[in-house]
Amino acid sequence: MVSTAVAQRRALLALALTLAIAGTRFVTEAWGAGAFAIGKCGAYGQAYDYAAEPAARAAALKQCKGDCTAISMKRACAALSVDMKNPCGPHGYAVRPHISSSLNAATRECYKFGGKECVIRAWACDAKG
Repeated sequence: MVSTAVAQRRALLALALTLAIAGTRFVTEAWGAGAFAIGKCGAYGQAYDYAAEPAARAAALKQCKGDCTAISMKRACAALSVDMKNPCGPHGYAVRPHISSSLNAATRECYKFGGKECVIRAWACDAKG
C-alpha cells in the first residue's frame, strides 16, 4: 500500500516533468524563425532561432556587407554557394528542410548560373532545420 505523502510526491513529480517537456516544446517552436542574407562577391549574413521573421531578417541584413537580399527560413536550413574561381560571379542559394538538401540545391544553383568550381560559402539552420 502506498502512503498519501508518497502518492502526492509522485503526482507532483509527474506534473513537473509534464510542464518541463511542454516548456521545451514551446521554446523550440517559438524561436524557430531565421533568415539568410545574400550579397555580391560572397557577402552574407545569417540569423537563426529568432522569435519572429522580421527580427531575423534585420539581423541577417545587418551582418551582410553591401547591397544584400534576405530570405526567410522557418524550421529549415539555408546555404550559399559561390564560384571559387570568381567569387563575384555566379552564385546560388537554397532554403530546404534539411541541411544536406540545402547544400546540394545551393551548389546546383551555382552551376546552373555558370559557376565552374562552386563551393559552399556559408550555411545556417534554425531551431528545427
